[in-house]
Amino acid sequence: MKRMERENIVNFLTRVRQTSAEKLMNMTDEDLDHMYARTYDRYEMYEELI
Repeated sequence: MKRMERENIVNFLTRVRQTSAEKLMNMTDEDLDHMYARTYDRYEMYEELI
């Protein structure tokens, strides 16, 4: 995962899930990617309902 991609994911998750950036920075790329995919799917589904 590229640095800019990781920063964008962390920014998204801190906004949407209200998780601390410090906690996310300590996660592996795989864990972070998994959390992002789950969160984004829910976020996208919610946006379609509105």
